[in-house]
Amino acid sequence: MRSPLDGPVGHRDERSFAPLPRHQRSDNTAESRAARRGKTLPPTRPSQNVYPARIAPHFATSHGAALRMTSFSVLDLSPVAEGATPADAFHNSLDLARHAEALGYQRYWLAEHHNMVGIASAATAVVIGYVAGGTSTIRVGAGGVMLPNHAPLQVAEQFGTLASLYPGRIDLGLGRAPGTDQATAHALRRYFDSADSFPRDVAELLFYFEPAEPGQRVRAVPGAGLDVPVWLLGSSLFSAQLAAEMGLPFAFASHFAPTQMSDAIHLYRTRFKPSARLAAPYVMLGLNIIAADDDQQARRLFTTLQQHFVRLRRGTPGQVPAPIDDIETFWSAAEKVNTERALSCSVVGGPDTIAAGLRDFIARHQPDELMIAGQIFDHDARKHSFTLAAEALRSLNVRAQE
Repeated sequence: MRSPLDGPVGHRDERSFAPLPRHQRSDNTAESRAARRGKTLPPTRPSQNVYPARIAPHFATSHGAALRMTSFSVLDLSPVAEGATPADAFHNSLDLARHAEALGYQRYWLAEHHNMVGIASAATAVVIGYVAGGTSTIRVGAGGVMLPNHAPLQVAEQFGTLASLYPGRIDLGLGRAPGTDQATAHALRRYFDSADSFPRDVAELLFYFEPAEPGQRVRAVPGAGLDVPVWLLGSSLFSAQLAAEMGLPFAFASHFAPTQMSDAIHLYRTRFKPSARLAAPYVMLGLNIIAADDDQQARRLFTTLQQHFVRLRRGTPGQVPAPIDDIETFWSAAEKVNTERALSCSVVGGPDTIAAGLRDFIARHQPDELMIAGQIFDHDARKHSFTLAAEALRSLNVRAQE
């Protein structure tokens, strides 16, 4: 079997769970150099059971595929709506997290991005602490921390601190891109070449969570000996193969980069190597859900995400825009094709449409968990969308058990 440490098998696109504008993407494709410099993963301690038990699928859908029980979680970028401030975004994030906790969502993840006026979660670990401190049971984590921006020791200390303050509730998802443009990466005192060492940096980070050994000169305090679940995030075959090789759970950013989703899932599951952290492959898939009381309302709410995505592609990102009545007046024919392709993993509509779309997506791709994104301009409408999504998912899980 080919090792991910031998080089890439797919395109380089290891981002967090949010897309970058065109002017903030790296053209660096030196994956093979990064892979060749990777090192062997050190032994790791068993992680606590933070991945819900898998239940064999047996419920047949109208297409003949099987439906399985699926955990569901929330992805939040602390979006800054037009006319709002980052402070407003943080308050809304905490309010949504409390709402998600009451609805039974498994976890609540925030993503690292820099120099983007529509995303407030740049200091991801700080926002995670704020949300974890304002909730009581839901898991809170990073979806993800962009490791090229940080020294592994620093990340281990930050998440060791969070895990000490909120034991049993903190997740750490790792991405490989800088989450920003080159100038901002330089301002962060890190460089795009840092992505070349990603496999090695992941191994180093995992090592810092191990119990410190006698005479060990560098250790994470806090962090050493703590059980912090680590995930690999990505949207390519490279990330899938690396997660399989390291025996880590894998989160695929299908909600904005679905092209290699099916191939990545297959590669990860077939090449997975059990580890002390994870005995069997565990796949999380990103999915946009925009739910409202009827299809027409939901389609209008969806225009916020469509506009936002087009602006990112144009290199003119801004704050999260209000919905519009006719999206056809906003984009060109080419932009429409590209946006619809990128956002093809989206379920938009009223309750019946949402239930049908979720049923088909789960049956087709068999995720262990869904990470639900819901970029909606109005905060109350966003909360309502997550309510409708949770109701549909709970109903599907009940049917899967029958």
